[in-house]
Amino acid sequence: MTPLGNGWARGVSLAAAASLALAVTVYPRGLTHEGVLLNHGLLSLLMWGMSAGFVHGVGFDPNNRYLRVLLGPFIAWPLLLLGWTLFVRNYLS
Repeated sequence: MTPLGNGWARGVSLAAAASLALAVTVYPRGLTHEGVLLNHGLLSLLMWGMSAGFVHGVGFDPNNRYLRVLLGPFIAWPLLLLGWTLFVRNYLS
């Protein structure tokens, strides 16, 4: 088991992914800045981060090592942080 495979890390991933998904669902305009929509590529990265956060958060560990990296916390956490940063920055401005 990796250091980020225990309960607290999975809880952080699940909480961050669920809260960002809820925030984007309830208030999607939080991802716009002065009426300008978010770039499609950047939105795809945010969706990847949320998906990876959910996968890691529920405790699923893929057997394929590449998928384990792509859906693990080392990818999910920076993308979730980026998503929350964009959401809060655009929401407050």
